[in-house]
Amino acid sequence: MEIQISIPGKPIAKKRPKFYRRGGFVGTYNAQETEEGKFQLLANSQIALAEPLVGPIGLDCVFYMPIPSGTSKVKIDRMTKFDVPHVKKPDLDNLLKFVKDCLNGIAWKDDSQVARIEACKIYAITPRTDITIIYEEGKS
Repeated sequence: MEIQISIPGKPIAKKRPKFYRRGGFVGTYNAQETEEGKFQLLANSQIALAEPLVGPIGLDCVFYMPIPSGTSKVKIDRMTKFDVPHVKKPDLDNLLKFVKDCLNGIAWKDDSQVARIEACKIYAITPRTDITIIYEEGKS
């Protein structure tokens, strides 16, 4: 079984937690709760599962990154034909971490179930994140 998800907008990378101090107490908070909530809402509307998947999962992700403003038409043409790789921030592993954390409990029970990942980030006119979840029932 394959589940296709497409999340419009600029791909989001996982950020580190923020820390604060109140007297002798140090706490943490997640500065991305709103972004995660929006991502989960969009993903949940595209995933038609009664329960999260259990067992090994394959994950294919394509992160379509926005083209920087001021880029020449010639370079835009090259970028959209995949001749210019996206080698800037955000890092691919942080983009994947955000996707895996957001889909926890929605697509699968725990992100430790993800046994195979194929991912890339490329330039596109319309930024988005395309995710394919590959699940083979009975292979646990």
